[in-house]
Amino acid sequence: MKTAAIYIGAALAEIVGCFAFWAWLRLDKPAWVLLPGLVSLALFAWLLTFVDAGAAGRAYAAYGGVYIAASLAWLWAAEGVRPDRWDVTGAVICLVGAAVILFGPRPSAI
Repeated sequence: MKTAAIYIGAALAEIVGCFAFWAWLRLDKPAWVLLPGLVSLALFAWLLTFVDAGAAGRAYAAYGGVYIAASLAWLWAAEGVRPDRWDVTGAVICLVGAAVILFGPRPSAI
């Protein structure tokens, strides 16, 4: 449960940070929106250090599935665009893949 909460928090922080750059460059928002965006991106990176995984790359790979699902939630909640069945199907596939990466059996260390 802790890992899921960390991934969800990290995804929200990354999406907010990236959206700040999107808003500045694509929606003509003022440059000051980048400051909270940069703080949010730093929070994202910091949160991922708390994932209980044996290797950073594995933690990041599993996070990718959560990020995809969270991005579609952002699409709907913040941008008002409802994900279609293909979006949802793709997100489910990614979440299953993330679970396999994170929770798959590993040989014990010698």
